[in-house]
Amino acid sequence: MLDKTLTPASFEQRLYEGWEASGGFSADPASQAHPFTIMIPPPNVTGSLHIGHALTFTIQDTLIRWRRMQGRDALWQPGTDHAGIATQMVVERLLGTQGVERRAIGREAFLQHVWEWKAQSGGNITRQLRRLGASLDWPRERFTMDEGLSRAVREVFVTLYEQGLIYRDKRLVNWDPKFQTAISDLEVESRDVKGSLWHLRYPVAGQEGRFLVVATTRPETMLGDTAVAVHPEDDRFRDLVGQFVIVPLTGRRIPVVADEYSDPAKGSGAVKITPAHDFNDFAVGQRHGTAMPSILDATGAICLDEIATELRDVPGISDQAFTRALDGQDRFAARKAIVQELERLDLLEKTEVHNHAVPHGDRSGVPIEPRLTLQWYCDAATLAKPAIEAVETGKTRFVPRHFENVFFSWMRDIQPWCISRQLWWGHQIPAWHSPDGKIFVARSEEEAVSQARAHFGQDVELTRDEDVLDTWFSSALWPFSTLGWPDKTPELKRYYPGDVLVTGWDIIFFWVARMMMMGHHFMGDAPFHTVYIHGLVRDEKGQKMSKSKGNVIDPLELVDSYGADALRFTIASLATPGRDVKLGRKRVEDHRSFGTKLWNAARFCEMNGIGPDTTFVPGSVTTPLARWILDTADKAVAEATAALEAYRIDEYAAACYRFVWNSFCDWFLEFAKPALSGPEGPEKAEVKGAAQHVLGTILRMLHPVMPYLTEELWDRFGYGQDFSLIQASWPVRVVVPGAEEARSELEWLISLISSVRTVRSEMNVPPSITVPLLFQGASAESLARTDRWRSTIQRMARATEIRGLGAGEAPAGVAQLVQGEATVLLPLADVIDLAVEGERLRKEHGKAQADAAKVEAKLANADFVARAKPEVVEENRERLAAAQAEMSRLEAALNRIGQ
Repeated sequence: MLDKTLTPASFEQRLYEGWEASGGFSADPASQAHPFTIMIPPPNVTGSLHIGHALTFTIQDTLIRWRRMQGRDALWQPGTDHAGIATQMVVERLLGTQGVERRAIGREAFLQHVWEWKAQSGGNITRQLRRLGASLDWPRERFTMDEGLSRAVREVFVTLYEQGLIYRDKRLVNWDPKFQTAISDLEVESRDVKGSLWHLRYPVAGQEGRFLVVATTRPETMLGDTAVAVHPEDDRFRDLVGQFVIVPLTGRRIPVVADEYSDPAKGSGAVKITPAHDFNDFAVGQRHGTAMPSILDATGAICLDEIATELRDVPGISDQAFTRALDGQDRFAARKAIVQELERLDLLEKTEVHNHAVPHGDRSGVPIEPRLTLQWYCDAATLAKPAIEAVETGKTRFVPRHFENVFFSWMRDIQPWCISRQLWWGHQIPAWHSPDGKIFVARSEEEAVSQARAHFGQDVELTRDEDVLDTWFSSALWPFSTLGWPDKTPELKRYYPGDVLVTGWDIIFFWVARMMMMGHHFMGDAPFHTVYIHGLVRDEKGQKMSKSKGNVIDPLELVDSYGADALRFTIASLATPGRDVKLGRKRVEDHRSFGTKLWNAARFCEMNGIGPDTTFVPGSVTTPLARWILDTADKAVAEATAALEAYRIDEYAAACYRFVWNSFCDWFLEFAKPALSGPEGPEKAEVKGAAQHVLGTILRMLHPVMPYLTEELWDRFGYGQDFSLIQASWPVRVVVPGAEEARSELEWLISLISSVRTVRSEMNVPPSITVPLLFQGASAESLARTDRWRSTIQRMARATEIRGLGAGEAPAGVAQLVQGEATVLLPLADVIDLAVEGERLRKEHGKAQADAAKVEAKLANADFVARAKPEVVEENRERLAAAQAEMSRLEAALNRIGQ
């Protein structure tokens, strides 16, 4: 017998271990079944399961379990990413607690520590994914630093280098001064900072007493200025274009150039150009052919090496002694000193308070420096062309479609991809340098030595390039490197290309696009035909989750409290493609009630002797109730299947919820009680047969999203062998005779009872009080239905009697409702004070009307809509819709009692 209380913790671990041990998650390359492949977005090996993981893995697991039940040979490829900078940071911090510094022990020793850490702690995320119920093919688990994947990385790098698509260049990169490495845009977060805007006076050369004022938030970078830009149509500076100004503190002469980058409406209208320390300035410098000296070193300290010979003593403008004393100072200390010196020289016109966004390293937490460095680059523009064409022609499609525009906006303006990182943990670049600077790119050191010998005619000492590859480089190969490429394995032939990629919109460019580029280039085909883009998880108010706000939700804590199924079903119900998910603890708690509802329904079935019956033939049923529930179940399965086919996980969850909670639990089981409590006979046998059949259908239909609860009930009822639901067949259509007539009758019955309950609730009629139901103008068919279902209507609608009325027989003091062609009257005059109830309803209507007007006025304010956060605007729109719906409900209630 099932326990009275649903306790997911009592069976979740046991069921998962059973599934895994039975091989229920495994793909079979030798299978004759049609394959279905999803590649996991590999979580960082340093990671712990967060709510974003719960979202993406719930969606993926729902799809993979569903396809598996449809008979597909499903591969859900698991694995983790080595996460270069994140992992290096974790291990460095750990060693720091032991008094060990990375550079003191050297590269090899440090990497040994990383591998030891990975062996001990790197499996946390995969253990946590098991708790969520993720049915990954664990024996195939890969790691981006596995030897097989490392071999694929080397092969790709060498091939692209030989094709001229990988090269070295000196360009601006995002530079993290703390970690002293280039980082990707995804590792940069913008933070609002309260700062200053300094207006600096640059003397115009040859025009004593005339100054060109520039506004800047970074006066320290003026040491590297190579031009001042003004807009070509700005009359204020037209005569200065082609002239020179003198850079304060350095005495260097730099040109005034005309460039549309300068905005006449911002600051002073003149912009200092420091190409080595600003991405926009770099582009201006390229257009005008200016020098690009760097004045900050790898740590963010002032370094004058590249401008030392150009420093000049200019009275009242520059003093070499002061400027040279800045060498080696931290950038922010130098900023303070420079501002003070400019003020002393009367070259600081004014200072304004200026709040602005400053890029920071997401892990280091320090301001990022645009820095001009020599790095390895990949010709992304060339690689992007086939990927762009695949989306343009529909060979690869995005769900929702509007994300194709996001894809195109990035890909059609793609820049060279900086693929090198100044780290120790990662795929070390397979390039060796000779003493004279010649570079040999090879698959192994032996091959590089051989190349050098052929080039020089003798052996020379080679030094391995110290940089490692960007983590996104190896993860771009994930769809085929995990399947054994560059070898032509059976898995590669069978499971590439895959079917669908499920991921968030924030990494369309960083991961999705790069997988497509590499897949087309090395496999000749896109790695997937569908890219399902989900939103991000926010709190219940629509705010981004952050530790500082204290609104971060721990998915494992939710699993502990409510069970994995409750969390999964909540996520599925909210997972509208492309839209952010508003998730709060209360929502998960509410959806736990859905699982409890199914558990209690199953327990009711068990108590009434309902269990698997292989002799039951759905097509042989004769009663309207059995026909209706079988037909309704069939339609629910069709809705669920269509929703999953369209990647509408939210609509799939909604279809399951409506059928299980409403049709099966609230109506069918209630309608079935008289037959189940009555004597044995054909009607009882048919109701029991339909109930067991539909319960089995429910368990199969719900299994993809609620695997634990459904498997536990499947096993306990004996629908199959233990742990077998994961491989049971997806429900298929059942032909039900007389379905249309049964549907018409049961929908009439449900509508009647629901309407009566609504009226009683609106009129505050206590449940203990019963009243007659009087039918006026009812057809013979409706009256016949009331006779067939009389006891059920009386029980569920709390009615003392049910009878028809002739014309003009209606008593006074009734509430009315329309039921088909009939009017149903509820005499309430002797039960409640209708005048008092009418006044109450009018007051509630007035309150709802006032609320709607208040919110409507706010939304009509264009300034509010423009300035308020999107989640606040959306919340107000929801409030307005709710108030308007409440007004309509109350108006209908007043009409029912003629007020």
